[in-house]
Amino acid sequence: MHRNRILRRGAAALAAVLLLGGLLWAMAASLPDTFQVQPGETLTIRTMPWLQVTRSGEETAEAGSTVADSSGNCTLALFGAIPVKTVRTVQAERRTVRVSGAPFGVKMFSNGALVVAFSDQYTALGTENPAKEAGLRLGDLIVSAGGHSVRNNEELTDAITQAGGQPLEIVYLRDGTQHTARMTPVQDADTGAWRAGVWVRDSSAGIGTLTFADPLNNTFAGLGHAISDNDTGADIALLSGEIVPVMITGYQRGAAGAPGELKGEFSGQPALGTVLANDTTGVYGSLTGSLEGVELPVANMQEIELGDAQILTTISGNTPQYYSVRIERVNMTAGDPNRNLQVRVTDEALLQSTGGIVQGMSGSPILQNGRLVGAVTHVLVNDPTRGYGIFAQTMLAKADATTG
Repeated sequence: MHRNRILRRGAAALAAVLLLGGLLWAMAASLPDTFQVQPGETLTIRTMPWLQVTRSGEETAEAGSTVADSSGNCTLALFGAIPVKTVRTVQAERRTVRVSGAPFGVKMFSNGALVVAFSDQYTALGTENPAKEAGLRLGDLIVSAGGHSVRNNEELTDAITQAGGQPLEIVYLRDGTQHTARMTPVQDADTGAWRAGVWVRDSSAGIGTLTFADPLNNTFAGLGHAISDNDTGADIALLSGEIVPVMITGYQRGAAGAPGELKGEFSGQPALGTVLANDTTGVYGSLTGSLEGVELPVANMQEIELGDAQILTTISGNTPQYYSVRIERVNMTAGDPNRNLQVRVTDEALLQSTGGIVQGMSGSPILQNGRLVGAVTHVLVNDPTRGYGIFAQTMLAKADATTG
């Protein structure tokens, strides 16, 4: 019996060790490898107050750099006693941006012809579809045909016509990888025109929300996610684009299973800026007009807390309004940067009007403790009171890279 008691205690101790090990592993996995902090600041993670810095390594600075920053290693420990992970901290002065929340329109032309549909052609031999037979799929971006660059629908049509009935080489992008195919146009039985049996799109336009302008580099950031094609879901490969002012004229209220949307009109006023990047983290570019807003510092990811916050968005006209939300989750290592934050709308006025977050609010700034912490990116389809967000820190870094 004594031996059985020892075995039970040993098994319980082993289970406790395994449980603690699993807990430590999960905490380490939830921490990024690098944090940005202000000069002289000790790393503190607001959502994990039980983690404390127990050791700091020697700081280093980039040789020849004119930027006032340095970096070093530090160890985060559970209650300051059990090491969890050693991370790198990069010291950099806090940045201030002009927070917007205003609606804007985006006009974009793609760098190629995006395949959005197929259409079988009636020929003397029956029904044929050269594009399908060549292996093209919805969402493929045709960038060359017959040895000539393709930037729009007209250039693709010209290449097909010039080929006559001869095979021509098609170069296209699929999921970022370049492919080559041979396609032989067919002659339409009724019109005699040479066809490929494919419908393409070379431009896009939509409405979103401007997140901020950076006075330091005269840049803007908005949406918090890429502009994609409505039919295929493929991100638009940017050739050129601009942003313009928009007037919100109404909205469709959201409900479970049926996301709502803002409705607006392009104002016809001069463009606000030139689009330089259509990225997974948002739309970025250089400002050519003035953008009103409030000057606020940008929060580092570890400074964001669970609890009360605000979003700044526009559901009528062109004047942004503040609405209360709660930050329910902060995920610093999410594989998708568009889902680093989860927020829930608590503002009764917004819930009564739109039902919560609707399409067109993407890019709406999320504010907490007098800082810009993120931007709205998506609404939960089955619960429009909740949505996801991206770190403002991420968007600012991308805006910097766009100008660099």
